[in-house]
Amino acid sequence: MYYICLDIGGTSVKTAVTDEKGNIFEQTSISIPKTLYEFTKSIFEYIKTANNKYSASGIALSVPGSVDFRTGIIGGVSAIPYIHGPNWKKNLNTEFSLPVSIENDANCAALSEIYFGKYNSVKDMAFFVCGSGVGGAVIKDGRIHHGKHLHGGEFGFMFLDISFSEKNRFRNLSELGSTQALVRKVKKIYPDKNLDGKMIFEEAENGDENCLKAIDEFYSALGAGIINVQYIYDPEMIFIGGSISDNDYFIQGLTKKVNEIIDNLEQFYKIKPVIKAATFRKNANILGALAHHLQEYNLIQI
Repeated sequence: MYYICLDIGGTSVKTAVTDEKGNIFEQTSISIPKTLYEFTKSIFEYIKTANNKYSASGIALSVPGSVDFRTGIIGGVSAIPYIHGPNWKKNLNTEFSLPVSIENDANCAALSEIYFGKYNSVKDMAFFVCGSGVGGAVIKDGRIHHGKHLHGGEFGFMFLDISFSEKNRFRNLSELGSTQALVRKVKKIYPDKNLDGKMIFEEAENGDENCLKAIDEFYSALGAGIINVQYIYDPEMIFIGGSISDNDYFIQGLTKKVNEIIDNLEQFYKIKPVIKAATFRKNANILGALAHHLQEYNLIQI
């Protein structure tokens, strides 16, 4: 059986045709147009072409925002405002007469790990997505915990710092422990340099003291958030996604900092999180959308 999978991102829609085992047969990319009409037209045309070729058994979507997977409506906000509101599940089913599923992109990335990754025996896990902010997902007993308000796994909202001298200024994990927070901090030191996270790590490897210090503080903030989640939920593993997880030294450095923090705390902090880099990276959302689809329609065993 074949499945048409779409990963809707800020600038493009990544598309793929897969089978139920996660094998990918073809991939393309569709640029995000300016209007809802153009967007709907382009993805419908792709699905029609793919379905004519493969006779698909279903359509699976990974999307940004607060997704109600039952109704098919995307709440919240994202870089594509017009996708919020339409009932994508109903519209696609009406057009193609195929089972349709839809899930949040971070949740999809998490599901890709437990269904198609090498740690597929792990059924309780937390998944952090580190980028412009910190997002994530919580999986319990092999299923996504969505929460009452569809905000399960929104780790970036976790408060890490309170300044009572600044009118009760609260700063959260996204402000302190995201890749963007790291870049923002270093740009204050080097305002004339066009830096990104990858470049900052490269400068640190070359011995730049300012970059080394900023990365250490970044590890401390993100590490504190990870420790909080470990003690709140106590997952078997914590995965980190986002482009920064491609850096071979990132997980090593983060794990070392987390262990240092715990070693310096009082003795009742005894659990050290098991931290792993996301496995699939650019295909995580595609494979996770497939996993969610198979799970929703009881085509996969938990």
